[in-house]
Amino acid sequence: MARILVIDDDDQVRGMLRQMLERAGYEVIEAPDGEEGMRLYREAPSDLVIMDLIMPEKEGIESIAVLRRDFPDVKIIAISGDGHIGPDDYLHVAEMLGARRTFAKPLDWKAVLQSVREIIDHAAELPSN
Repeated sequence: MARILVIDDDDQVRGMLRQMLERAGYEVIEAPDGEEGMRLYREAPSDLVIMDLIMPEKEGIESIAVLRRDFPDVKIIAISGDGHIGPDDYLHVAEMLGARRTFAKPLDWKAVLQSVREIIDHAAELPSN
């Protein structure tokens, strides 16, 4: 079973993602901020990280940069719904840092799940070294 780490300071968004992903057969680990998310990923890397970009403690952009530096193969979906420069600007930066997909809030739940499936299924099809 693929494991997904959801990092978002919004309890409701985390809960909705957990519910959707668990129904689809994934194991879900949650973190309320980038600091906790980084700690959890270092302890047990996940198959995919879904990360909000605007959070207290360690923001998503910084967390993506550190994860990609320390774990170059990490697969990330970035989500954002606020910020003074607008979610699209943050999402663009996340793409430049290596996020596989980006979504603005409110989330299109079906599109997020489809992207999760594509990213995880594609990784499962790649030959191992």
